[in-house]
Amino acid sequence: MKPMLISTRQTRPNKAQTRVRHNGTGSIWTHAVWGCLLGLSMALLVWAPASWLAWGVTKASQEQVQWRDVRGTVWSGSAQLVLSGGKGTLDAQALPGRLQWTLLPHWSGVGLSLQADCCMTQESSIQVRLGWSTQHVQVSDNTSQWPAALLAGLGAPWNTLQADGQLQLRTESLQLQWAEGRMQMKGLAELRMQSISSRLSPIKPIGSYQLQLRGTPEGTATPSLQLNTLQGPLLVTGEGQWVGARLRFTGEAHAQEGYESALNNLLNILGRRQGLSTLLSLG
Repeated sequence: MKPMLISTRQTRPNKAQTRVRHNGTGSIWTHAVWGCLLGLSMALLVWAPASWLAWGVTKASQEQVQWRDVRGTVWSGSAQLVLSGGKGTLDAQALPGRLQWTLLPHWSGVGLSLQADCCMTQESSIQVRLGWSTQHVQVSDNTSQWPAALLAGLGAPWNTLQADGQLQLRTESLQLQWAEGRMQMKGLAELRMQSISSRLSPIKPIGSYQLQLRGTPEGTATPSLQLNTLQGPLLVTGEGQWVGARLRFTGEAHAQEGYESALNNLLNILGRRQGLSTLLSLG
């Protein structure tokens, strides 16, 4: 009987088998890398710092509106609201207390809720809807009270006037829509300046005033602006329109009989004198 020979030669995998094995390993690592990147992106999106949103507000307003000492995330946080005349100005004014926000994205845009500790009894809601060629902004009906001294942060002429008193801001059915670069406005934005005084006048207060920016029910590209005196010795009236990105306004200010001397300095600052009156112009 012949002895049986046992071969010790190892069988080598063919090229096709090696390629399959290598492709399988590469596929696993590729999926792992993409999974890590996706997880990091989602975490970054969810926990994006509030400072990113504050930076956007500063840039969009050309540094006139700033959120400082920000806390939280882009989606829910708080900050100190500061008004400034822009880059390089030294008259910035901070709002007492903090401003809280909540940002909620949805399939057609984003919802923004704002609440100020000092000045709002209820939060204000802003809904933004984005389309292919249109943008739509709807503001909830709201009334809030703000210190007039905050305006000094915007620079001239407010830093010269140093106004004091209360500003009541009210919105009613306010909607803004942009289509092909043109804006349409519906509803009302009203600012009441109550018991206003100025360091340029010994008379305190100089008066209370109402400023209304009004659209039409069907929407208008030229909302009207109306300024009236509610009470006080400084009488101010004016009207204008918001055209595109520009505000056009003309008005007149004069002192009530018997207050001409006391208000003379203030009237010289407000605009161009014409007899006993001061002409107001903007745009």
